[in-house]
Formats: sequence, C-alpha cells, structure tokens
Amino acid sequence: MIDTASLFTDARGLLYRPGLLDPDGARRLTAQVLARCDDGELYLQYRASESFGFDDGRLKTADYSTDAGFGLRGVSGEMTGFAHANDLSEAAIAKAAQTLTLLDPAKDQPAPPPQRTNRHLYTDANPLEIVPFAEKVALCAEIDAAARARDPRVAQVSVSLAGSWSVVEIVRADGFTATDIRPLVRLNVSIILEENGRRETGVFGIGGRYLYDQVMDKAVWNRAIDEALAQARVNMRSVAAPAGEMTVLLGPGWPGVLVHEAIGHGLEGDFNRKGTSAFSGRIGKRVAAPGVTVVDDGSIMDRRGSLSIDDEGTPTQENILIEDGVLRGYMQDRLNARLMGVAPTGNGRRESYAHAPMPRMTNTFIKGGQDDPAELLSRMKNGIFAKSFGGGQVDIVSGKFVFSCTEAYKVENGKLGDPIKGATLIGDGPTALTKVIGIGNDWALDEGIGMCGKGGQSVPAGVGQPTLLLEGLTVGGTAA
Repeated sequence: MIDTASLFTDARGLLYRPGLLDPDGARRLTAQVLARCDDGELYLQYRASESFGFDDGRLKTADYSTDAGFGLRGVSGEMTGFAHANDLSEAAIAKAAQTLTLLDPAKDQPAPPPQRTNRHLYTDANPLEIVPFAEKVALCAEIDAAARARDPRVAQVSVSLAGSWSVVEIVRADGFTATDIRPLVRLNVSIILEENGRRETGVFGIGGRYLYDQVMDKAVWNRAIDEALAQARVNMRSVAAPAGEMTVLLGPGWPGVLVHEAIGHGLEGDFNRKGTSAFSGRIGKRVAAPGVTVVDDGSIMDRRGSLSIDDEGTPTQENILIEDGVLRGYMQDRLNARLMGVAPTGNGRRESYAHAPMPRMTNTFIKGGQDDPAELLSRMKNGIFAKSFGGGQVDIVSGKFVFSCTEAYKVENGKLGDPIKGATLIGDGPTALTKVIGIGNDWALDEGIGMCGKGGQSVPAGVGQPTLLLEGLTVGGTAA
C-alpha cells in the first residue's frame, strides 16, 4: 500500500485564497445573505478529474480537468433560491445572493444545523497526484496485451481508467461548517470476441473511494480481464432468449441495479412528499414479500456510493426503508424532511457546486436471507437465471422497468442450461417486490461502477443484493 502520510494536500487552500475569500469571510457573508431564510448553505467545491481510454492497442483519449466554484442556496418554506458561479470570491457570492432577495421572508425558526461528525470513510489523499501519468498509460497497455494473449478470438480490447478528487466545504448561516475530501477511481475492461463472423462482448469494471493502487494491483486487473473474457465466451455460446411470464433467478451483487432503479427512486423523499410515488402514504404497510428488507447505507467504508457527510453536511447512516416487507421510511434531504416533519437521513446529494441538492440514493440494496442459492436454483422447473444486467429504462412514478440482461441462462428442471441472448426483464418495482419467493445467503455489493441519474444530475452510487428468486416476471425474448 502507498504511504499517504506525506501526500496530504492543503485541501482547504484550494477553496480559500488571500484577497478573494477566507473562512471568516465565507461565514460572515453566509450569515448575512441567509438571515431571512429557513435553511440553506454556501457550498464550496474544488474538483480535479482525469480519464484514460485505451482502444485498438493504443491510447485514444487522455483528459485532465479542474473546476472550482460555489453554489449558494436559500430555502424559505417550499421556495428555494439557488445561484452558482465558478468564481470563489466574496464579490461573486455577494452578487449571487441577489437571487435570494426573491424569496419570501421565513415565517418559522431557522432549521437546526446538521449533527457534527469526525468520521472519515475514505482517505484524504489525491489519487491523481500519486501515480505518474506514464504508469497509468503503461497499465492500460499491459491490460490490453494480457487480454489479447488469453484467447486468439479477441478482436478488440477497450480499457478505461478514471479518477477524481473533490474537496467540498459546507458553510451555514448558523456558523456550522463541514469539510469533506472525496477520492474516486474506476477501472473498466471490455473485450470483444470474434469467431466465424459472430462478435460478442464481455465487460467488467471495478472501483471505489480509494487510490489507484487498489485497481492497479496485478491480481485485480487480471480478474477484470478474466471476468470480461468469461462473459464474452458465454455470450458466444448463447441462443435466442425465450419470452413470456416465467420464474426468474437474479444473481447477487450488480443485479441489485434493478432494485435501485425500479424501487429506490420511489423511496426518495421528494416524490413521496408530492404524492407522486407508488409508495406515497404507505408507511407501516406491506409493500414487499416477507423477508425482503431494503436498505440505503452511505456509511460503508471506501464504497463508491458512500459519503462521510452528504452535500448538506448531514452524516450518512444506515436507513432501513423496507423491513421484512413493511415500508418503514424514505430517503430524505433537509428540505423534504422538514416539510414532512421527519429527520434528514443523510441523502441530500448534488452532482457539483452548480447543482442544488435533492434526495438521492447512496448504496442501496436488499439484505441477505437464509436460502442456499443452489437450492433456489433447484426449485425452478423452467425460467431464466440473470447474472448481469446492462442498460434499463424506468418510470420513477410507477416503477415500471425494462432491463436488458448482459449474461443470462435458461433454467430447466433445476439446472442451468444454454446461455441466452436478447433477454429483457419487464415489470414494475412495487409488484416485483411482492413476487420474491427466495432470498439467498450470498449477499454482495456491486464492484463499484454505478452512476445514478435524476433531475439532470449524475452521482456515483452503489447497489447490491443476494441471489433472489421471483415468480411470474415477464421476460422479453427473441426466440421464435
């Protein structure tokens, strides 16, 4: 492991500059411009990011960028005023504050500040500064060569390596300040096999809130090659997927993306406050099969979806959303929590300083159960086993979804059959939750590759689940 003790950058020095903005000035100005508001904050951010794309045996892209700025938000009742700029100065903040004069004066006492925490879920070190540029490019080339050497059918290898480092500070009118330093890295390997005119793809990615050494470890990137190659080989043998209503077995880990999309968004506070979610007004009622417990937890060490504090300064925590099939609560930012009369849950997130926060998922998953995955498979007369998913489309209000399988198999008489191609899962999240008839004891989180979109904003997120057996899901297929 890299010794990071001597690598710490004066992170706050990237937000505050003599003559432009200092911590005292930021606190004074925030107290002044938010004096008539219920809530709000000054959000300062510096972000550096880089990415490398290695394709067709050579480096195709190499990007590096930095950005810094602030977002100023005032909240009064249900009204929000928000302004941002890429200029970290008192003058720019004062100018942005003119937007807040449009808000009605607050009628209630100001919302209390978030709870303070000294917890750090990831390193402060900057992954971009530690490993030289040439080493990152050399790694991509080495992965490319190793992948091509594994199978003569390899027609194309794509390797991407990406990292970012973000410093954020939240300043409130009540004097509360909180700082978070957030690293993030990711490695992706995609392999295309070609044989007799047929081409099939396999993909594997891994990442998290840590340094590059974790993905540059030889065992890690070799596993990435092996997993991508294995998926491509399976797909080379695949036959057309059957169609119809059938029993479906979902694998552990990444297939939890279905839960994230089809159910998770419907459990976010804003949709429920407005009554537009399929789960609105149903707290305390059964919404899933017995044994189904859905959790959002942003406090897991080093995970892609984790945050020491959310983007409003609230510490993240484990939030039990559905417990043994019964709806217990929603994910909340400060605004929706206040208007619904509940506590914030540490789910106020934003893409950057140029965006206002909203309730968002962190690491969302179904907890493990007691069933042996092999026994769940043996229960199936016929159906499909979906090991991995690609893209999908979801209607957040209804939870209706369509997901494409990137690796799936027929199941006949309790045994895996041929791999299948072109399978899609079709249904709606609230109904799918009631169709769970088996919950495996092999719970896993995904490998750290997820991005979540909502309201035009994208943030990193994690998903997970154990093996799940569901009866009566609709499968879209291509078999005649």
